[in-house]
Amino acid sequence: MTYTTNEMMTVAAARRLKNGSVCFVGIGLPSKAANLARLTSSPDVVLIYESGPIGAKPSVLPLSIGDGELAETADTVVPTGEIFRYWLQGGRIDVGFLGAAQVDRFGNINTTVVGDYFSPKVRLPGAGGAPEIAGSAKSVLIILKQSARSFVDKLDFITSVGHGEGGDSRKRLGLPGAGPVGIITDLCIMEPEEGTHEFVVTALHPGVTREQVIAATGWAIRFADSVETTAEPTDVELTALRDLEARTAAAHGQAPGEA
Repeated sequence: MTYTTNEMMTVAAARRLKNGSVCFVGIGLPSKAANLARLTSSPDVVLIYESGPIGAKPSVLPLSIGDGELAETADTVVPTGEIFRYWLQGGRIDVGFLGAAQVDRFGNINTTVVGDYFSPKVRLPGAGGAPEIAGSAKSVLIILKQSARSFVDKLDFITSVGHGEGGDSRKRLGLPGAGPVGIITDLCIMEPEEGTHEFVVTALHPGVTREQVIAATGWAIRFADSVETTAEPTDVELTALRDLEARTAAAHGQAPGEA
């Protein structure tokens, strides 16, 4: 089956979610990837959303954390305060799955503003629970499309801390957990370099060149000594993803592909 770069990104991100792990999920691309994992390689993953659903198994992708589909399909629903205090700050979240508007070489995220804070070019959706997820989850995965506008040398605003200034910056800030362990894009997979915690390319998606990645990155991106090629999506993965998107589009009155 042929596939798009967006489908490759979603499949690659879904594969990073281990079966049986407890995942705190962001809305949008993270939710799509996490639910694809649940439908394919990780049927026993426990999906948690900040509105309170634990063990959510939505048949369609939620429009927001307040979407009734999440509560209706969850194993249980608890107060938001319990999600953050008991589950997240209590060290019970294995993976935080986040999106971003901008990300830098150390996995710090901006979802607040583009441009000056007091006179921004774009006012973004804001933080939500992302700063707490990035700070307290045992590990963090980030998914977003790659361009020089989104992968920047310096963030306009740091909404959620990844590895700070690199090196032992995260440890000095007193943040628990490993921080971001992977950035999955429509071009490649990046992972933090040991010691510096700067993100380097460890895998290129099929047909993608190093030159394409360099052109789509706002800093002098580096490549690991051994760069792999991401395995292509299987028919099972693509069918599950497309069926999920089709159900979502039908439920929300969207055109196919908008889900």
